[in-house]
Amino acid sequence: MLMPKRVKHRKVMRGRMKGKATRGNVISNGDYGLVASDSCWITSNQIEAARVAMTRYIKRGGKVWIKIFPDKPVTQKPAETRMGSGKGSPEYWVAVVKPGRILFEIAGVSEESAREAMRLAAHKLPIKCKFVSREGGPLFADTVFWTKAEAPTAAETAALDDKEATAVVSESEASDAKVTKESDGESNEG
Repeated sequence: MLMPKRVKHRKVMRGRMKGKATRGNVISNGDYGLVASDSCWITSNQIEAARVAMTRYIKRGGKVWIKIFPDKPVTQKPAETRMGSGKGSPEYWVAVVKPGRILFEIAGVSEESAREAMRLAAHKLPIKCKFVSREGGPLFADTVFWTKAEAPTAAETAALDDKEATAVVSESEASDAKVTKESDGESNEG
């Protein structure tokens, strides 16, 4: 199980999980990744269970990176204890995860085996996750685990590609028009 060697404070406040992940939201090491879709606390036991499920499926063939670390202590008071008498003792460690955070990365295996390994890992975690690949950009999600298929159909994807292509062409034409206007203005002044 993962846990810090030493911490500055044994007990910390609960905190809030607002917003999206601003760090750790890009695939940096592997070829494929597992992205969190919700915010939650993931315990060190859940991280270890997901890691074991992935490495067993790929039969220790590729390389797996764990991109989150449980550095927040969670306290609990004993059962059947009256109110008061201070904060409970630290019981386990959690990693605070926000939407868009890369949880695991994998390399050295085919896309099919990586997708299946990530699916098995996602079933060990308490949140919805997406499978992403490095080729499609930083957060190109094409498979969702634990939910209905949210991936666009082939027709929707083609329509989106056409819109993006026309937008790029119109931007380049607009920039060309600005350049010609600026050059005309300079010639008139001189």
